[in-house]
Amino acid sequence: MNPLPHFDFDKAESFMYKNNDSAFYYFSKLIANSKDSLQIAISCNYLYVIQFDAGDYFGSQESLLTSLRFLDQNNPKHFNCLSANYNGLGRSSTYLKNHDDAIKYYDAAIKFSTKNDLKLLISNNEALVYRSKKDYTKAIKIYKEILYKNPNNKIEYARKLTNFAFTKWLQNPDYNAEPELLEALHIREKENNDWGKNSSYTHLSDYYASKQPAIALAYAQKMYQVATKIKSPNDRLDALHKLIKLSPQTEIRNYFNTYHALSDSLQSARNAAKNQFALIRYESDKNKTDNLNLQKENAEKRHQITIREFMLFGALLFLFSASFIAYLWYKRRKLKLETAAQSAIQDSQLKTSKKVHDVVANGLYRMMREIENGEDINKDNILDKIDNLYEKSRDISYDKPELADHNFHEKISALLKSFATENTRILIVGNTAALWEKVNPTVKYEVEHMLQELMVNMRKHSGADKVLVKFEHKEDRININYTDNGIGMSEATIFKNGLRNTGNRIACIHGEITFDTQIEKGLKIQLSFPIY
Repeated sequence: MNPLPHFDFDKAESFMYKNNDSAFYYFSKLIANSKDSLQIAISCNYLYVIQFDAGDYFGSQESLLTSLRFLDQNNPKHFNCLSANYNGLGRSSTYLKNHDDAIKYYDAAIKFSTKNDLKLLISNNEALVYRSKKDYTKAIKIYKEILYKNPNNKIEYARKLTNFAFTKWLQNPDYNAEPELLEALHIREKENNDWGKNSSYTHLSDYYASKQPAIALAYAQKMYQVATKIKSPNDRLDALHKLIKLSPQTEIRNYFNTYHALSDSLQSARNAAKNQFALIRYESDKNKTDNLNLQKENAEKRHQITIREFMLFGALLFLFSASFIAYLWYKRRKLKLETAAQSAIQDSQLKTSKKVHDVVANGLYRMMREIENGEDINKDNILDKIDNLYEKSRDISYDKPELADHNFHEKISALLKSFATENTRILIVGNTAALWEKVNPTVKYEVEHMLQELMVNMRKHSGADKVLVKFEHKEDRININYTDNGIGMSEATIFKNGLRNTGNRIACIHGEITFDTQIEKGLKIQLSFPIY
């Protein structure tokens, strides 16, 4: 396993087998703080090694299961760690007598192993489990498959050979395993492999126990010495157990006392190790929790600051937007008021111009025609009319509407007849009091001035000697048909103020004006407006 560079990892690894408590602390610290999943998984595997060597088999399994959570079975970079984890789970399960679980884990370890030597080692471990289950046939089958693979590795060959011979002897006590057991021992002695010699002394002591007890005792004593040298308490206890069975009666008591003392000491050491490991893991988890809480608090503070900044920005944006909108509204309202004021001035000017035209200009024109055509000029009558015209001109600026009186039909008849001359006859048809009875005074006012406009236009431009003005009531509308035999007008005629005012007036009372220019001679105009 080649972990990624990390200060805590290098420091933790430097304490392995020297100060395992410190190694355990730094690996736990790395697990709590690292963001590299593979590095976390490898660190958990190191925790397993420390716990397993201390006899904390349940704790070691927990570390390996944690390691597996950080590994991806589809990532080839994780295969070596996966294989090591499953092999470790197989070893822990073997010590806990969970043989079926151990076999399952060893199969998984072989599946992910990428190195032949490691596969052979795992297969050897799996065969040992079958031997512990007393399924010697399966165990021997595995040993036969792996025994002569990679023969150049003497230590591994000795391991497979002694296990193969010892398993065959367990299956058949008559089998002569001595040559193979001794061959394996000689290889280990030559390679100075103390752990291997410890295994060979175990097998030889058991093999000779019933046949040659003295030789079995000698191997048990050598096993005890080597187990003490390699500091393997489990193997020391196993050796003491053999010595108690094989030694003379006088020595059994000493071995028995040593066995119990070592067993009690070992149990106390394992309990202490479990508590120590649990305490270290607790502190690491607590530090991780504290860090997470601190990060959470910082994140919440940053979030609150962000919210305040956002609210401040939103308030400023709102104020800016509101100010901008208010400014636009003010400019628009100002422009609207200015436009309305200009329009009002223009309307006032137009209205004043219209009144001057209606009241003064047309009034004067009408008086001129009366003086021109009248045979007997009544000075007082003329002065009364001039005075009336003067009063009307003064009232123009005050915008006082001149409403028609109750004898409106007579007023209309007088208006029309005032334009009659020796050369121009005015005929009036249908102008009765009943016709105007329900007409609004404002409408009467507009109609009077429209008729005055028509007659002024006739007098100035038509050259007609016959004019017919016909009034009729049809379906809640009044129609006024004007006809003369003058020169008429073309479609391209440009309307002067008079006729333009007539058009504006008829629109104000929701009426219509129609010019018939298609007749052969003269002019025909129809005014039509609703009564109500």
